[in-house]
Amino acid sequence: MIKHLLLTWLSIILLGTTTAQSQTIQDYVEEHTDHAQELMRAHEVPASVILAVAIHESAAGKSKIARHLNNHFGIKGSNTNTEINSSYRDYEDVDDSYNNFVEVLENNSSFSKLFNSHDQYDYAGWARGIARGGYASSRTWASQVIAIINKYELYQYDNRPEDYVAPVVKVAAVKKRHYYSSRKKNRSAVKHASSGRTYTVKRGDNLNRLAESHGTTAKFLMRKNGLKRSALQPGQKIRF
Repeated sequence: MIKHLLLTWLSIILLGTTTAQSQTIQDYVEEHTDHAQELMRAHEVPASVILAVAIHESAAGKSKIARHLNNHFGIKGSNTNTEINSSYRDYEDVDDSYNNFVEVLENNSSFSKLFNSHDQYDYAGWARGIARGGYASSRTWASQVIAIINKYELYQYDNRPEDYVAPVVKVAAVKKRHYYSSRKKNRSAVKHASSGRTYTVKRGDNLNRLAESHGTTAKFLMRKNGLKRSALQPGQKIRF
């Protein structure tokens, strides 16, 4: 009986913790959406991106630098706070932190080009572009920000037109072209190497060196000449 009650209490505590965490993020979004949208209208940075980066960098306002420095974007600089020793800058209020985040995007050459390459509805493009600009060292930073946007449906605050079509990422296509280009070059090299030439093996010849000097591989020559081992004998004929 006691064991059952303990398990029940533990379940209630865990459920309450999970609910509280979820509500905290929802409350955070409700509190800061208006200002994020004001910045979006003034600077055309998606409100969803502004909110998601703030949630990610400040743990939805619960991090130490958010609580003591009003810094919700992990921006470094000097501060006058005496309660914590930190390399992050401080702000008079949270809105100032939001404002400075957009200023950094506008004034830093690593990010300013995004204003010309992405519209205010392309939240995924903005997140990836900010990551490429070096905003964070983590390789998964952009995917984490995008995941936050999707999980909490922050894109609804970007005022996307109903017929908006998100840009297609072309990274995979580039890799595919590179793959087929490499295959084409390899086929060309093999074709050149197998043009019907014959070489008479001399003392000291090595199959690997012969293959390298003729732009092919020892494995290819063994298959081409029906060889079961790579050892060569003087006078032996090798077809390329």
